Amino acid sequence: MRIATLQFDPALEDVEGNIKKADMLLFCHKDRLKNLDLLVLPELAFAGYNHKSSIDIEPFLEPTGAGPSTLWAKRTARNLHCTVAVGYPEKDLSGIERRAYNSLVFADRTGETVAHTRKSFLYYTDETWALEGQGFFAGDMRLGSPLTAKKVAAGICMDINPYKFEAPWTAYEFANHTIASKAELVVLPMAWLTRLSTIELQGQDKQPDLDTVGYWLERMRPLLGPNGPDREVIVVCANRCGEEGESPLIGPVRYAGSSTVMGMSRGDGRVDGEVRIWDMLGRAEEGVLIVDTKDNARYGLKRSLPAESLNGDEDRATSDQD
Repeated sequence: MRIATLQFDPALEDVEGNIKKADMLLFCHKDRLKNLDLLVLPELAFAGYNHKSSIDIEPFLEPTGAGPSTLWAKRTARNLHCTVAVGYPEKDLSGIERRAYNSLVFADRTGETVAHTRKSFLYYTDETWALEGQGFFAGDMRLGSPLTAKKVAAGICMDINPYKFEAPWTAYEFANHTIASKAELVVLPMAWLTRLSTIELQGQDKQPDLDTVGYWLERMRPLLGPNGPDREVIVVCANRCGEEGESPLIGPVRYAGSSTVMGMSRGDGRVDGEVRIWDMLGRAEEGVLIVDTKDNARYGLKRSLPAESLNGDEDRATSDQD
């Protein structure tokens, strides 16, 4: 499959401007986007993430599958002739009271909505305005060339962490969901944070944050164990980059970037399975990551999950997590 992630620095509460920036970045890469199967954007891609309250985010909530983010996904899916996934802040008006969710919508190459899911494990910032979703997504989507039904699992950022950071580390809720659903492809839009300073980010903007990538791998570790899937699972981590000021809950809000497309295969019980990383973007790099999973991966993980085990034909370095 040919898979792309659009990593950028959306400005908080500037939906129109962020859509224009996304279009510009895609236009700059238009020749490389031919024959694409899947494009994934970050969590809350156009509204921005660091909303401080339900009052602050209210003007930017979008009707379920019908707001600016979904319309953009449908238009872009038709233009690129591929499936597009975009995170957005949802306003559900189907009940007596309006409900808000941190959501993800998929549009196929015909511009039809084919899947919709809501973040189930909320981060502190989400808890100020969103309700929990009803569970992680699993379903079939027609992807690839020729088009074939593929089993897909999807979550949003915090969904890969232990529930409320209170569940046991080894519960691995999302990773076990991936195994149980027999997923071949995992889609994870993110707004994943880093503890690096502004100066550190600017000085290493093109270098991926290997501590963060290593953490994502660790949270999917069951896929590498003896009870993992029979075949390689492709995992797409589509993060954002940039900064969004301060949060009263967590302090400075800076994002780790480092969007990654990787494949994970199970081991035999004595050693972890194989991890292949086709490529990664830098921690503060705006751009489009495009990989073809038929090609050789650029990086490999030797046997255990720490970031030091990453090796490839180019040196791109280290940092932190959400």
